[in-house]
Amino acid sequence: MIVILDYGSQYSQLIARRVRECSVYSELVPHDITLEKLKNMQPEGLILSGGPSSVYELDAPRFADGLLELGIPVLGICYGMQLLVSALGGRVERLKEQREYGKAFLKADNTSELFVGLEDSFMAWMSHGDSCVELPAGFRKIASTDSLENAAVEDARRRIYGVQFHPEVAHTVKGLDILKNFIFGVCRARPVWTMANYIETEVQRIRETVGSGKVLLGLSGGVDSTTVAALLHKAIGAQLICMFIDQGFMRKGEARRVVDLISKYMHIQLVHVDAADRFFARVAGVSDPEEKRRRIGNEFVRTFEEEARQIGDFQFLAQGTLYPDVIESAVAGGTQARTAAKIKTHHNVGGLPADIKFKLIEPLRWLFKDEVRKLGRELGLHEDLINRQPFPGPGLAIRIIGEVTPERVRVLQEADSIVMSEIKAADWYNKVWQVPVVLLPGVRTVGVMGDQRTYGMTCAVRCVTSEDAMTARVAHLPWELLEKISSRIINEVPEITRVCYDISSKPPATIEWE
Repeated sequence: MIVILDYGSQYSQLIARRVRECSVYSELVPHDITLEKLKNMQPEGLILSGGPSSVYELDAPRFADGLLELGIPVLGICYGMQLLVSALGGRVERLKEQREYGKAFLKADNTSELFVGLEDSFMAWMSHGDSCVELPAGFRKIASTDSLENAAVEDARRRIYGVQFHPEVAHTVKGLDILKNFIFGVCRARPVWTMANYIETEVQRIRETVGSGKVLLGLSGGVDSTTVAALLHKAIGAQLICMFIDQGFMRKGEARRVVDLISKYMHIQLVHVDAADRFFARVAGVSDPEEKRRRIGNEFVRTFEEEARQIGDFQFLAQGTLYPDVIESAVAGGTQARTAAKIKTHHNVGGLPADIKFKLIEPLRWLFKDEVRKLGRELGLHEDLINRQPFPGPGLAIRIIGEVTPERVRVLQEADSIVMSEIKAADWYNKVWQVPVVLLPGVRTVGVMGDQRTYGMTCAVRCVTSEDAMTARVAHLPWELLEKISSRIINEVPEITRVCYDISSKPPATIEWE
């Protein structure tokens, strides 16, 4: 295992993903994890992430005393490197010019174990405002750029390394090779973490947790909950009952499609509940996105509790919570991370009532979306289920900015249906990560139809590419496709008179607008 200490970098989660790509398990933990907890994890290596702080600030985040005396190999990235240098007696100063951000040409010493087997120069991605101007005793420079003397350093005897750039991002062309050199060359970790091993471990853990009890799973039809269903069914069979709750915020015709797909490809007990009226009542008059998420999350649980009483006695509630859900709710390593800001409350993580009657089971809690798809394939799920694009648990309720009403949901369903049909017809569905369509509040614009002045709603189409939803880029859809989408929406959904295309990336924008 490689443990990553999180200092608040936007790329911390990406480090974990890159390590797992090497078939080595990794886990992101708060930077102030105690020495005892860290030793109990028995890591083969430690990575200190980047972060927005400066090491010379009085309240700058540190690490536990004695961490560097454990004898575990350490790699510091950006702030992590500066922290190592400062803690060991070196000197870190603010750059005299403005911060260095973007690509830089790195000249590396490939006699270092960190760069062995690599070219002696390549492009790397910089993002820092401080630099290490004086190295601690025992350290030497192993890389530099035209503007940065100590771009990477090492104390090979103590197996402590630091890089001022980000090897975890794709912009650093040899980044994964550098991480592999650290993971396998320095840490001597073995590539034994596979989805087959994950299934074996989780099946055993689920059986031990559940015993002879019964599990109720909220099944949405998405790849996350469907994979949880397959994994739980493999572990406990008939002790699992799945419940699909139609909250009224699904895509057009989606409820029927979900039931049909699950019935066709999976042999599980499925209960279908139409709860649209109660969910609409619960969010009536609510515009704040966090409050909408909280109320919808609460109502899901209350619905589960009421329906469960009619079909049996359940002790456990299973959910398809993923690692990005946990991270974006600022719950790194299972505890509130002080260096991470809460981006949004995920309905599975921060939107559940405090007096929930069930014990939670979340077997995907430490997986990224691409890992879930690998897991689904390993479990034998059909591609029609695995390749479904992500769809938020609160559904269209958080793609309607402002108040949610049945009429606004109907309008958005029509526009969304057009977008999805055209994306599929143009063979783009499996090339992109997600295609949210968002209905904007109070943004009515003037249009002309049939020589008549119109004054209708505005919707935004957002189509992004991604690997894991932690970062995303706008998809460069053909102009002709965008024109067709816009034309069809305006002609077929009379309430909408203007269509926009969202070209922002994540970060800084999230994939969903709310």
